[in-house]
Amino acid sequence: MNKPSVPEVAGYLAGMASIGASLTLTDVGALVGIAIAVLGFLANMFFTYRRDRREQRESDARVARMKKRS
Repeated sequence: MNKPSVPEVAGYLAGMASIGASLTLTDVGALVGIAIAVLGFLANMFFTYRRDRREQRESDARVARMKKRS
C-alpha cells in the first residue's frame, strides 16, 4: 500500500473540516443525543444480560436444594 501524498491528506482534512463547519448547533445536539441513546441502550443490554445470568444461577441453586430435600 502506498503512503498517501500530502495533497491527498490535505484534501481529506479539508473535506472533514467543511463537513464540521456546515453542522449547526442543532445538528451537533441531535448527534450527541443519538450517541447517548445508543450508549444507554448498550449499557442496558449489558446489565440485563448480567442480571439474567445471576438470576439463572440463583434459580439453578434453588432447584438443586429442592431436589436434595426430596
